[in-house]
Amino acid sequence: MSIDSNEAEKDGILTAAKLMAVSVRTAPKTRGLDSVKTLILHKREELEKLAVTMEEISRQDPERLAFFKRNAQDVRQSSVVLVIGVTGEPKRIESPLNCGACGIDCPAMVKAKKRDQGMMRGPMCHMQSIDLGIALGVAVKAASDFGIDNRMMYTIGAAARRNKLMDVDLAIGIPFSATGKNLYFTGR
Repeated sequence: MSIDSNEAEKDGILTAAKLMAVSVRTAPKTRGLDSVKTLILHKREELEKLAVTMEEISRQDPERLAFFKRNAQDVRQSSVVLVIGVTGEPKRIESPLNCGACGIDCPAMVKAKKRDQGMMRGPMCHMQSIDLGIALGVAVKAASDFGIDNRMMYTIGAAARRNKLMDVDLAIGIPFSATGKNLYFTGR
């Protein structure tokens, strides 16, 4: 049975996204604790719902949030989107680091009321932010190794949180495509 290039590319990107999720899971985590979560969206209706939410966010302040609308078009042209998120609680609260990067100490953060502004929820432990950065780096490095075009997008993570696709405090999305020209870098 033959497989044409469109089918091979779409299947290859989905397989690669799954392997990237595995790489994210096994990536180093601060203080040895893992709260990183991943989600793969690949069905047309899933990607369209995400894009519609991104456009809705853009309409809240069209001048300041125009990039949400632009990125929604990128999502529509993508084969797969990998969303990576983290929760925001301090790590090892029984033996807190109290680094102060969040502006308070770990016990105060645990007691603090979380504020959800829709795009992210805080306060948030910066050790979690570091874990998210490591996870994102691991994923896009793997995508590059596979020759898959990609770009990290805050807008995707914000829309995924708004749609309650993941129970995380901060998320970033990475759309993937395999086309003759990279969709995500068009001289904007």
